[in-house]
Amino acid sequence: MGKTIVAPSILAADFANLGEAVAQIEASGADWVHLDVMDGQFVPTLTFGFKLVEDLRRRSSAFFDVHLMARSPDSLVAAFAAAGADSITFHLEAAVHSHRLLGDIRGMGKKAGISIVPSTPAAMLSELLPCVDLIQVMTVDPGFSGQEFLPECLEKVHFLAAERQKRGLNFLLSVDGGIRANNAAAAVAAGTDILVTGSAFFNTPDKAAFVQQMRNLS
Repeated sequence: MGKTIVAPSILAADFANLGEAVAQIEASGADWVHLDVMDGQFVPTLTFGFKLVEDLRRRSSAFFDVHLMARSPDSLVAAFAAAGADSITFHLEAAVHSHRLLGDIRGMGKKAGISIVPSTPAAMLSELLPCVDLIQVMTVDPGFSGQEFLPECLEKVHFLAAERQKRGLNFLLSVDGGIRANNAAAAVAAGTDILVTGSAFFNTPDKAAFVQQMRNLS
């Protein structure tokens, strides 16, 4: 599908200085800024709301990839779209009318994405594949930064990449959770287009070199 998109997640950044975190992402040459919105219900952690996205948008023209780890995502997408999100991804497990919600997001002029947790089979997405711009496969149980990568989740990426080719579709495949230099190559080989990386990005002293290493995997 082209070059690998590198999307550092500010979940792993210092929350006292998120404006600087976005500046570091831009300076590194990374492609997207990944913003994990957690509501303390769908996942145990509580992070931030649309106001933060709105404030960061004033400082940045980067592509904002918003990941809603929240119950009732249909009640949230309009606010995040207005705040400056470029793509909005919600969880299959949290939505009742996923088809309608994907259409609503696209109707707001945003890329529409859907995510699945490690326990959800990729086949559950079959009816939605023609309606999505992005599918995000969680490679950790969502809720916390710095968890260990679950390699078995890459079988879902293999399956979805095969379905994409078989059905002539063009959605992007993203993996999120525990992505580091030692497992990113396997993710790309499975068919991944977008590498969401948090701790590995913010903990490295040479962020530009890290991004280039990830991008060179494609």
